[in-house]
Amino acid sequence: MKRSLLFLTTALFLLSSCSSKKNKKQEPVNTNTNVEIVKKDPPSVPKRERMKNTIETKEQPTVEKKKDIVVDLPPVAREFRAAWVASVANINWPSKNNLSTAEQQQEAIGILDFLKTNNFNAVIFQVRPSADAFYKSDLEPWSYFLTGTEGQAPSPYYDPLDFWVEQAHKRGIELHVWLNPYRAHHTAGGAVTSASMARKMPESVVKLKQGYYWFDPSKQSTQEHAARVVMDIVKRYDIDGVHFDDYFYPYAEYNGGQDFPDSESYNEFKRNGGTLSRGDFRRNSVNTFIERIYKDIKREKNFVKFGISPFGIWKPGYPAGIQGSSQYDMLYADAKLWLNKGWIDYFAPQLYWPIQPAKQSYTALLKWWESENTMGRHLWPGINTVGRRGPEYVQEIVNQVAAARNILPDNRDGVIHWSLAGLTKNPAMTQALVEGPYRSKALVPPSPWLNANPLLKPTLLLTPQGNNMFLKWQHQQIDQVARWVLYLNYGGEWKYEILEPGVTTKDVPTTLNNKKLQYVAVKAIDRLSNESPYIAEKIK
Repeated sequence: MKRSLLFLTTALFLLSSCSSKKNKKQEPVNTNTNVEIVKKDPPSVPKRERMKNTIETKEQPTVEKKKDIVVDLPPVAREFRAAWVASVANINWPSKNNLSTAEQQQEAIGILDFLKTNNFNAVIFQVRPSADAFYKSDLEPWSYFLTGTEGQAPSPYYDPLDFWVEQAHKRGIELHVWLNPYRAHHTAGGAVTSASMARKMPESVVKLKQGYYWFDPSKQSTQEHAARVVMDIVKRYDIDGVHFDDYFYPYAEYNGGQDFPDSESYNEFKRNGGTLSRGDFRRNSVNTFIERIYKDIKREKNFVKFGISPFGIWKPGYPAGIQGSSQYDMLYADAKLWLNKGWIDYFAPQLYWPIQPAKQSYTALLKWWESENTMGRHLWPGINTVGRRGPEYVQEIVNQVAAARNILPDNRDGVIHWSLAGLTKNPAMTQALVEGPYRSKALVPPSPWLNANPLLKPTLLLTPQGNNMFLKWQHQQIDQVARWVLYLNYGGEWKYEILEPGVTTKDVPTTLNNKKLQYVAVKAIDRLSNESPYIAEKIK
């Protein structure tokens, strides 16, 4: 016991001694584990902090999230309204092959302004009329139809396709590039020079009796080159679609009525064990290429639509009573298969005939093609706007637009007009359309089989300014917005307006026709024409 007391007294003395030296030079610390070290209080802190765990705190008031205003918005009209703009032989643009850069751009802006003013929402722009380019390409030469000299760039330099895409999108218009996959030289394209693909790929090209040069569709080199051209455009340009026309194997008259000269490729096919007939061999070559292009495009840019505009009759007798040429047997294009398989996003058969007579009836053919549309793709027929003039023909075209609306499923309406000249050079035709079926704007129908990232809802700010209301809207994904839909409610009645992507503000009257502005709402539209959730505000 004494020994324990002595030990305790000694320990207390040592502790006291260490404490008294806190202002002197620090001595080595004794780490004897038998000594209990007492920690000092932490530095002084405000009283409220030291007491926060012992004082009952009041709950902070929660800020209520603003409730969304729920309204019943009217559906937006949906219809594909497009026109072909042909560059081959300077049919539509440029009007001549010796225009200056400024003149070319002026003509392009005039065309796009015309389409916007008359409530069109798409243009099919020919960028490769005959293995040449209306854009900067390392694969093919500049087009003769652009500058008058094959291989010569515009001067002062610009990229026509870049220009067209930018100007179309500013106006809320889709731009689809139109390519002919197999024509290597057109008879209107000047002399065949060393810059021509007919000279650069002679093993893949044949000359036809009427002066055309044509890629052999069954050659692997043809398919590889054409696929590279398509994908080069898809990768480098902000286009909305890729479009092929009706020229696969050429029409017989291009070769003086004789068969296509592909004995070399067909005989090689047979030497390698092929057993298909010549017709099936040709169709299989085109089918393989079409499927490849569709899949290649989707792997690179899912939102770029692929469309084809084949000759309007698959075979005579389909449907019953139809007469005429056979794309299946003459062009070796089994377009029905492409539609059945869903290798396209939109199908535009060239139905360039009137509703009557029945032997080549526009409506009979359109109904038959829709019956073959097993994958539910867009079916937007090509109609012959340039066919004739006169009030009866104008009414025929108006009736064909109406017939397409009746035959095609809801929300998938549309036609493509051949060509722009049938509108710009026939004011009566344009007036009948814009005062009739195209009276108001329409969005392009959506393509639900193509995946898209959902758009968030926009934000909307309303600022009273006298008798007007200043509207401003924004979006977190502005680079994905292709159009806007602005809704206004006056006196309980809704109206809407489709706006270009660059329009994000608007002044509107607070009273219209003695009706007060009650609600404002806005939606964003992506490039596949999908709608975002709306945001609405009530006018107090």
